[in-house]
Amino acid sequence: MDSSKISAALSAHVHTNGTVFQYGTAGFRMDATLLDPVMFSVGLLSVLRSKSHKGKTIGVMVTASHNPEKDNGVKAVEPLGEMLVQSWESYATKLANATTSADAILAVLDSIVKAESIDLTQPAHIVVARDTRPSGQALVASLIDGVQALGGHIKDYGLFTTPQLHYVVRCINTAGTPSAYGEPTEDAYYEKLAGAFKKITDGYPKLSPLLIDGANGIGAPAMEKLGKYLGDSFSYQLVNKDVDSRGKLNFDSGADFVKIKQTKPLGMDLAPGQRACSLDGDADRIVFYFTEQDNTFRLLDGDKIATLAAEFIMDLASSAEILVQRDDGSRTPLQVGLVQTAYANGSSTAYVKDTLKVPVVFTPTGVKHLHHAAEAFDVGVYFEANGHGTVLFSPAAIHAFKSSTGTTPAAAKSIEALRCLTDLINQAVGDALSDMLLVEAVLTYQQKSFSKWNSDYTDLPSRQEKVKVANRGDFVPIKADTELSHPLGLQGKINEEVAKFSKGRCFVRPSGTEDIVRVYAEAATREETDRLCYTVCGIVFDGYGGVGARPATFLG
Repeated sequence: MDSSKISAALSAHVHTNGTVFQYGTAGFRMDATLLDPVMFSVGLLSVLRSKSHKGKTIGVMVTASHNPEKDNGVKAVEPLGEMLVQSWESYATKLANATTSADAILAVLDSIVKAESIDLTQPAHIVVARDTRPSGQALVASLIDGVQALGGHIKDYGLFTTPQLHYVVRCINTAGTPSAYGEPTEDAYYEKLAGAFKKITDGYPKLSPLLIDGANGIGAPAMEKLGKYLGDSFSYQLVNKDVDSRGKLNFDSGADFVKIKQTKPLGMDLAPGQRACSLDGDADRIVFYFTEQDNTFRLLDGDKIATLAAEFIMDLASSAEILVQRDDGSRTPLQVGLVQTAYANGSSTAYVKDTLKVPVVFTPTGVKHLHHAAEAFDVGVYFEANGHGTVLFSPAAIHAFKSSTGTTPAAAKSIEALRCLTDLINQAVGDALSDMLLVEAVLTYQQKSFSKWNSDYTDLPSRQEKVKVANRGDFVPIKADTELSHPLGLQGKINEEVAKFSKGRCFVRPSGTEDIVRVYAEAATREETDRLCYTVCGIVFDGYGGVGARPATFLG
C-alpha cells in the first residue's frame, strides 16, 4: 500500500463540511454536492473488496434511484451481482468518514486489511456505471481516483441501468464456469432477455401495446435499445423519455411516484382499460396499472407481480412433473417459496398461503434480506411492494430443468418455458426491464388481461405516512420489522389500536437515512385504515419525540 500515493490522491477529495456519512441498504445516497469524498473512499473500498475476493471483479453503481435529480448515490456490488455484504458496510462508513485527513484514511485502510487478512499483492478489478444524473460523470472521476490510488484496475461502462451493471459483474465473475451467466456486454444483456421472451411467447397472440413510463431516466434509452431486439414480438409506447432536460428525472413520474400517489404519471395519457407500467430512475423497480371504465385507478404492484410469477412457476412445475435431485440422492418436487416484507399487503400473503399453497417467509425490509431468504428455495420469488424484486433459481433447479425431457407434449412445453425463465429473469438483482418482460410473458402465455390479473385477490386498503422524530435510533424494530422493542410501551399502544379494527394491521419502522419513522396500516375499509394510521401517527408524534408542526391529519 503506497501511503504517499493515497495521501496525494486524497488531497483533491478531503472531506471538510462535517457531514456524517452512513452506508445503508441503498449504499450512500444524498445531495450530490456532498459525495465527492465518499466516491473517493468507495474507490478504495472496492479495491480492498476485490483483493479480499482474490481479484474477482467488484461493481460500483452511481445512482440515487427514485430520488430527485439533485441527489446521487453509490453502492458496491459483490462478484455474483449481490449487494455488498453487511459486514463490509461498516468499513464503507468508516472509510467515508475518514476522508478528513491522510492519517485517518490510512489508519482505517490498515485496520480493514488486518481485520480481513487481505493479501495486498492480489490484483483488483472494478467496473463502474452510472445513471443519467448530471452529477454522475464527475463522481465517477472521483471514484477512479480512489481505485487508482490503491493500484486497482477499473473499467467505466458509462450509462447503464443498475441491473445491467449487476448483470455485467455476474457475467465477468462466472465466465468459464458451469454457472456462466452470459457475455458481459450491453448487447448481450438485450439479446438474452429478448431471446427468452420470444421463445416463451412464440405462437401466442400478442397483447395490446404496453404504455411504458421511463421516468425520464436511464430506463428510457435502455428500453428503446431492448425494443430493437424484441422486434415485433412486443408492442409498446414509451413516454417520459427525456434524459437531457434538467429537472425531469423522476419528476411526477416513475414507479415510486405512481405507487405512492396511486395515479398515472405526468406526461401519460391513459385511457380506460389501457395497460401501463412505470420504471424508476435507475430501472430496478417496476409497477403496472390501468384504469377501469369509471376511471378508477388500479395498481398492480410488487405483491401482484410476485403472486403472478409464483403461480405461473408452480403451474409449469406441476405440468412438467419436475423432480429435483437432493443431496441424499432422493428426487423430490420443486420447492417454490415467496419472500415478503412487512409492507406486503395482507391479502397477497393470504392468497399465496391459502390459495396457491406456497410457503411465505418474512424478512426485514431491504433487498439483501429478501435475496438471502429466497436462496433457501429451489425457486425463490421475492418482490417488495414497491416493485423491486426478482426470482432466484437454485443450481439444482436449473439442472433439473436442463436434464428433464417431459413425458407428454404439455410437459415438454412447460419444461422449455421454465428453461426460458432462467434466462428471462435477471437473477442478480431486481430489474425493471426483465420483470416487465416476465409479466408480459406470463400474461401472453396465459392470455390474461390486467383486469383478470388484478382480480386474483383484492388488496386491503392501506396507508403509509411519515412522522418526523428527534431520533430515529430510539425506534428498534423486531420480528422482521412488524413490531418494536423500543421505545418501551409504544408497541402495546399500537396493538390496542389495531384490535379496534376489522383486519387491522399496523407497524412503525424507522427510516435508515433520516430522522423519520414510517407508519403503515391496513384495515377492512379505507375509512378504518386512515383512522388507524393517523391515530398511530398521533401517538408517535405526541409521546415519542415528534418534531416540528403537528400535521393536521394526525389524530388523538
